[in-house]
Amino acid sequence: MLRKLLRYALPVLALLLVAGGLYLWTGQVRAPDHADVAYGNGSPSQKLDVWLPAGPGVHPAVIFAHGGAFAFGDKRMFGRGFRDDVNALNAAGIALISIDYRMSGEARFPAAVQDMKSALRYVRAHAAQWQIDPARIALWGQSAGANIALVTGLSTGAPLFDDPASPLRGVDDHVSAIVSMYGPTDFLAMDHQLALAGCSSGAQNHSAADSPESRYLGAQITTIAPRVAQANPLTYVTPASPPLLLQHGTADCTVPPLQSRILADRMVAVAGPGRAVLQFRQGASHADSGFDTAENMAVVIAFLRRAFAAPAHS
Repeated sequence: MLRKLLRYALPVLALLLVAGGLYLWTGQVRAPDHADVAYGNGSPSQKLDVWLPAGPGVHPAVIFAHGGAFAFGDKRMFGRGFRDDVNALNAAGIALISIDYRMSGEARFPAAVQDMKSALRYVRAHAAQWQIDPARIALWGQSAGANIALVTGLSTGAPLFDDPASPLRGVDDHVSAIVSMYGPTDFLAMDHQLALAGCSSGAQNHSAADSPESRYLGAQITTIAPRVAQANPLTYVTPASPPLLLQHGTADCTVPPLQSRILADRMVAVAGPGRAVLQFRQGASHADSGFDTAENMAVVIAFLRRAFAAPAHS
């Protein structure tokens, strides 16, 4: 009986694997205009890809940091969502630069933020050869990548995030705007906020010794409060902070939606009304595909256009 089942099941399984692989392959983003560009010389992880809009002109740009619990992921992402995001941005005349960065298994905080800061400076220093406007560069991240993007963009001039191995430390590190999708902003508050949201006790594990955040910082976060503060975007909000777009799903039981709320509130208190746009997607979970829809990317692009057109705060 088992042999008979296998005789029928194995061809079906093989067909499903081929079809699934074909589906994923056809959903991939097109080849970058510039691939695997080294923005640093301290690690093989310090690479970026560049997708440029078609046609002449000098374009604004967005630098993207992927998610993955500070421990995994890739600058080319995987699947149709990222492909559609790249196409939408390029169609709007915005260049997209996606970076790899040192993850927690290779190097502890602040390495990942140093890497995004180095990538930002590299893009600004090489903007002319890619027809990018060095005065109009924004950051974007999802989940852990959103935390990295927020800290990078809010910490203008902070010596902690200057990579000592980078020859571009003196290059301007300001940004025009930051887009955060379901990013953590206060590590020590996450488990309490998950409990308030009614998420399961199993989801309330961010303060554990082996949590993604603890591995990222190199010790259990409950024992290193000063280090945690350095990794929290809340720490770096000033009256000169760039405008933020904060998007979160109301059903997120990985990074609680209150994480975006508290950063928006801090921005209002310190930088003033209107400097943070907070949007909740009803019923959306963590890394929900709804964030990659054409409708949502239109919202992101509209926010970026306003930010690129506005004078810089000082």
